[in-house]
Amino acid sequence: MAIVDLVMPKLGESIMEATILKWVKNVGDSVRMDETILEIATDKVDSEVPSTAEGVITELLYKENDVVPIDAVIARIQTAGNEPAAAPAAVKTTPAAPENTPTEEIKETLAEVVATQIKKEAKSHTARFYSPLVLNIAAQEGIPLAELEQIEGTGNDGRVTKMTYSTISPGIVKKM
Repeated sequence: MAIVDLVMPKLGESIMEATILKWVKNVGDSVRMDETILEIATDKVDSEVPSTAEGVITELLYKENDVVPIDAVIARIQTAGNEPAAAPAAVKTTPAAPENTPTEEIKETLAEVVATQIKKEAKSHTARFYSPLVLNIAAQEGIPLAELEQIEGTGNDGRVTKMTYSTISPGIVKKM
């Protein structure tokens, strides 16, 4: 019978330690290869640490809420064979999102939806041409098509341009 050391995995170059949130398995529990043994947290991600071997957990070296340095042995697993310790398995990570804060991806998706809606309205409600750049800026600034049509353009043939936005008074349109 061999004993395999489970070590705290490296989760990024700047991460030097992790906090044990919860032990999913306890001493005496059987584990399969890649089965989650514990949950950890860093300042950047929350992760599940999988088993690097199949066997029985013989020792847990840290308690929940302990801060553990990277590469420290955190548990020992007794295996049935005489195989050498396995290489650490990949860690499943979940980025920790700040509470009640929309992510950049959500903001970009909302801007794309608004831009698409403004483009559809522009095609069906007006004969005036708006470049995709102008429509995207209007969407990002929350300017509806009706308000966009009220703007006197500074470009060729009275077109609304990016420069038009920077010269309009803040009472009509928010500055970029």
